[in-house]
Amino acid sequence: MGENVGQAVVARVSGLLPVLRERAQETEDARVVPAESVKALAEIGFFRLLQPSRFGGYEADPVTFLTAVRLIASACGSTGWVASVVGVHPWQLALFPLQAQEEVWGSDPGTRMSSSYAPTGKAETAAGGHRLSGRWSFSSGCDHATWVLLGAIAEDDEGNPADFRTFLLPASDYAIDDVWDTVGLRGTGSNDIVVSGAFVPEHRSLSFNDVFRCSCPGQEANPAPLYRLPYGSLFSYAITTPIIGMATGAYQAHVDYQRERVRASYVGQKAAEDPHAQVRVAEAAADLDSAWLALERNMAELMEHARAGTKIPLPLRLRVRRDQVRGTGQAISAVDRLFENSGGRALRRGTPIQRFWRDAHAGRVHAINDPERALSMFGRGEFGLRIQPDGMI
Repeated sequence: MGENVGQAVVARVSGLLPVLRERAQETEDARVVPAESVKALAEIGFFRLLQPSRFGGYEADPVTFLTAVRLIASACGSTGWVASVVGVHPWQLALFPLQAQEEVWGSDPGTRMSSSYAPTGKAETAAGGHRLSGRWSFSSGCDHATWVLLGAIAEDDEGNPADFRTFLLPASDYAIDDVWDTVGLRGTGSNDIVVSGAFVPEHRSLSFNDVFRCSCPGQEANPAPLYRLPYGSLFSYAITTPIIGMATGAYQAHVDYQRERVRASYVGQKAAEDPHAQVRVAEAAADLDSAWLALERNMAELMEHARAGTKIPLPLRLRVRRDQVRGTGQAISAVDRLFENSGGRALRRGTPIQRFWRDAHAGRVHAINDPERALSMFGRGEFGLRIQPDGMI
């Protein structure tokens, strides 16, 4: 059922692209994705793609979800980014104890969550759970969510760092500080989350030790293979895929523009007839194809292991991260090449090329796109050296 419904959602996403494209500048100017766009995505079932079936979700294949994300981001980078990071959270909530899932989805399966995982706040041990305080940044889509997932380091009884955990809080426990004013991904509304001594019961936190082992309390309630994937594999591609989508949107806009563009400096030559422009388009297309084909291959192999119930090999998890950061790099190379070949008119405010270029580079600086860290881990694995897990493989 999940895949048939999932493909129908992808088809409906395709139908939304013209209006999302028309709203791209409005989204950037408002510094937040319009409520109408989020409502439309919710109505066609996008946010349910990775949600457990027991709560009305579709438990779709991850490639189905990522395909929808790529399409959305090809129309509007900010909307694609928010759709991806908010859309992947149902998958993570499915790993939490069932009580936490029921608190979020029990009365409204359409409830959405935002997140901020960098452990910039403090978690103090308290009877029956933890008490959180501090400020967490970059919570994309927080204006469209009523719960938040926050990362923090939990301490042992002696005050020493003991575990990195994700804490789940309702909107009544935090405030949103509107600080998002950037040169790229301006429409994501990635504001700060401020918490002042909120109590989080034990069932609303999840240990990254369990996440890394792919053995979490929610898997008993949600036994589908989807929920046996590594966090670092799915979440990292949820960041790379919108960037591939932005570069895809830039590619489409560039080709359409170049077909009609006349280069005044070359005595009226049509840009499409310039062999150098043709080469650049070919190179950009190849980069995007390469990034996407690696994603499809890796997700297929991950799901093969998940369906068979076998442990996902560490070399595969390392390769996924290698190809993920390389995929981001290939998308950036493609959008750079296209931007450089678009001419001065592409600099005008409101043109899609410059917006995609800025958005893609803004997405590139996300910590999960750090190429050296991921590539070094892969290299250590190839040389038989010890891998220090960082929770993102």
